[in-house]
Amino acid sequence: MSVERQSSCADDFDPGSLPVETAREKILQAIQPVAQNETVPLQNAIGRVLAEAIISPVNVPSHTNSAMDGYAVRGADLPEEGEVKLDMIGTAFAGHPFSAEMGAGECVRIMTGAAMPSGADTVIMQEHVTAEGDQVTIGSGQRAGQHVRQAGEDIKKGDAVLQPGKLLQAADLGLIASLGIGEMQVTRRLKVAFFSTGDELCSIGESLGEGQIYDSNRYTLHGMLQQFGVEIIDLGVVPDDREKLRQTLLTSAEQADVVITSGGVSVGEADYIKDLLEELGQVNFWKIAMKPGRPLTFGRLGAAWFFGLPGNPVSVMVTFLQFVQPALQKLSGMRVKRPLQLQLPCQSRLKKQPGRIEYQRAIMRQGEDGQWYVETTGGQGSGILHSMSLANCFIVLPEDSTGAEIGELVTVEPFCYLT
Repeated sequence: MSVERQSSCADDFDPGSLPVETAREKILQAIQPVAQNETVPLQNAIGRVLAEAIISPVNVPSHTNSAMDGYAVRGADLPEEGEVKLDMIGTAFAGHPFSAEMGAGECVRIMTGAAMPSGADTVIMQEHVTAEGDQVTIGSGQRAGQHVRQAGEDIKKGDAVLQPGKLLQAADLGLIASLGIGEMQVTRRLKVAFFSTGDELCSIGESLGEGQIYDSNRYTLHGMLQQFGVEIIDLGVVPDDREKLRQTLLTSAEQADVVITSGGVSVGEADYIKDLLEELGQVNFWKIAMKPGRPLTFGRLGAAWFFGLPGNPVSVMVTFLQFVQPALQKLSGMRVKRPLQLQLPCQSRLKKQPGRIEYQRAIMRQGEDGQWYVETTGGQGSGILHSMSLANCFIVLPEDSTGAEIGELVTVEPFCYLT
């Protein structure tokens, strides 16, 4: 009697596996951004996503002003050759303009940011003049209109300076403040619930029994979710108990916009999640042509979106970055960003079997010659979480790749550009 061999997660080629890009597109096509918005004050807007365009109610700068410390003059008074002497009739400070009219043959001492006096259209740097008492001598070589910032030069009244979907950073808050805007509409924070499954998992603070390990996946997920500013609902470790898993799935779906689990969706006898999801939700169970992280579950659980990630620690991170992250971006109203990819010479010899895309943990470094290069962190097993701590990027090897030789250019995705 012969045993029929079926495809497993250890196989490099499985004709039933989805390419990474196909799976990502299926997810993004299925979901829509949350519809609810809220108003927040400017100082609380960091990390939030704009729900409406920011329209400038003013010109920035609001007045024509000096870009230098120096002297405000009329361009018509500048000499083409030789020198000219001008009478200094006053001083303009930032916030305290010179209010009189400036005529021919006159100039005004002016500070950076001060409004240009009426009649002046040019600023001469203080280092380029000779001042004696109330007279200033200016030589040739100056240009009419120089060192002046025009009103509205940066932003004009009515300009849309930020568009919906912008994740607000510190510079954005300063920009909005410069317009005199103190509050704005943002999309409400996503609520994301997650839990780990398995009798072998212990929480920090518990004593390990025989065959048990500490649950690292929840802390990894918590850290990655914090970068999105979502409301995090940590439901802990749920044992391999069908009724407890059922109740946790129902509870999480009622509380959250997104539910994430790690582990429990394989074909093991104690892996109840798959059966419960088929009973409670509308879920797709996919095999992805990638390594690490082949099994992926996606769909609806009540009103929530559901992601079932693999149980291996590195697989959790890779699948989160490639699938959950773009989904959270779209759900929160952000523009979905493609990962930045670089071509760098590899300092490690890479081995790979064709059949699926491979994300190898790696380190980008700058050599003494100024050239950037990349090398792997070493062992690439999906349970070696230490490799993710060492790494600052992925080396991405395409499905048909057989690896790379030392010095060969490879595709690199830096972690800092994945979020």
